[in-house]
Amino acid sequence: MTAKNTKHTILKAARNILLILFAVCVIAAGAVTLRGYHMYTCALERLPVLKAAGEVRAKDGFTPLSELPDTYLDAVVAAEDHRFYEHGGVDYIAIGRALYNDIKTMSFAEGGSTITQQLAKNLYFTQEKELARKVAEVFMAWDLERRFSKEEILELYVNSIYFGSGCYTVGDASRTYFHKDPSGMTDYQCTLLAGIPNAPSVYDLNENPDLASQRQRQVVGLMVKYAGLSRDKADLLLCGAN
Repeated sequence: MTAKNTKHTILKAARNILLILFAVCVIAAGAVTLRGYHMYTCALERLPVLKAAGEVRAKDGFTPLSELPDTYLDAVVAAEDHRFYEHGGVDYIAIGRALYNDIKTMSFAEGGSTITQQLAKNLYFTQEKELARKVAEVFMAWDLERRFSKEEILELYVNSIYFGSGCYTVGDASRTYFHKDPSGMTDYQCTLLAGIPNAPSVYDLNENPDLASQRQRQVVGLMVKYAGLSRDKADLLLCGAN
């Protein structure tokens, strides 16, 4: 066999291997998608969306969006999902960035979840980092975006996330940590509270106030970057001046 024929044979074999790998990936992705869709439909059968929302609104610590300070809402959006008002439930830019970082670090540490996806997870799914569950979360996020306004989604979100110290609503968290209703929170308290759900056990104010303050500085930095907060006002805010 000539060198030319040998090279042709190797290239053909390599192409066939790539085609097989591609086909396997497509089949695997299809299987995960189908499983995720099944998880989504089963979750809706167990608990329709409107009923799930009603259960959140019936909580003792539920706080309407109109009673929450603008600083708190701006801080939550800047910290958790700064394109919240632009996407339809899934932020494909964030997912692409998260996928790149996960591949680079060979981990599943970054998920790229939007506020809507996090709400879907809080209402229906576990915190387990599993691909089919992530797919189910995406389908549920699209459903939530069809049924609710952005304001309603944000309202449900801040009343269904964990803030540490046994608090699952912004109202409970404000009363537990600051001994006041959410409407009375200062800008300093708003930004402190907005950072906790990122890692509640780590940033619990009763357990790790120093770590919570470090997270707060990150939140304020994101508000400067995405929410139009000036650097001067950010510095005053972190000093507790309002």
